Amino acid sequence: MAIARRHRAGSVYPHWFYLPAAVVYGTLFLAPTVASFYFSLTRWTLFDHEFIGLENFAVLFREPALVKGMTNTAVYAVVTSGLKVVLGLPLAVLLTSDVVGRAYLRSVVFFPVLVSTIGVGITFTVLMRPGDGLINDGLAAIGIKGPAWLTDPSYALLSVALVDVWKGVGLATLIYIAGIVSIPREYFEAATVDGAGRFAAFWHVLLPLCRPATVTVVILSLIGGLRSFDLIWTMTRGGPGFTSDVIASVIYKQYQAGFYGLSTAGNVVLFLVVTVVVLPLSLLLGRKQVEL
Repeated sequence: MAIARRHRAGSVYPHWFYLPAAVVYGTLFLAPTVASFYFSLTRWTLFDHEFIGLENFAVLFREPALVKGMTNTAVYAVVTSGLKVVLGLPLAVLLTSDVVGRAYLRSVVFFPVLVSTIGVGITFTVLMRPGDGLINDGLAAIGIKGPAWLTDPSYALLSVALVDVWKGVGLATLIYIAGIVSIPREYFEAATVDGAGRFAAFWHVLLPLCRPATVTVVILSLIGGLRSFDLIWTMTRGGPGFTSDVIASVIYKQYQAGFYGLSTAGNVVLFLVVTVVVLPLSLLLGRKQVEL
């Protein structure tokens, strides 16, 4: 009878089973979040703090670097998430076909995901040197003069974004592979019987049924792009000038300068930006997915 009552209540387990997870969530997420919101309203050090209201936010939004950082963050997030979708899906289609060495190719595509972001940043910083970098040397061998990837303001942000795509496309591919293998083969067989070719089967069967995977890739990539810091800081330090600064690097520079309250306010702004962008998008894409 007790089990039946719990089923009717919508929970298979007693409510106290959720207590350990609630404690961990509250300790590691809720408490720091509430503390961040409070300390963003103060001028603080490790030993003292003074409540100053919204002054940190007023100073932050008058900072020209923040406006540039927000623009760069939006560009970076859109470019990286878009390219991961555009590249991840074709790679997943290839790696779920009967291609020779499929298991090996899957591991090769996924390997960059496992490598340290700092290590990737240092490696590509060397590879992208304008004078003696291997990438420009390779381009020179075929008669193309390579640009100053990380020191030219026109290329710096996009260069880092491309490295981010190289590192993260393996995860997008893995998610798409999971989505493709979960599609019943009967759909493709029915399309073949109806006379559909490979492109028609891809466009009318695989692509619509991979929508959940696409939603997952877009959301995860956007969150990663909006919160990006380590790769950008390793490769460009936000330079040259402020041309590749993102919100997180602007926050870190404020922290380095000793403006702890200001950097905390920046973290709150970043949290709100990610929430305002990702939550409605997630709800919208999820609703369209249900309608399909």
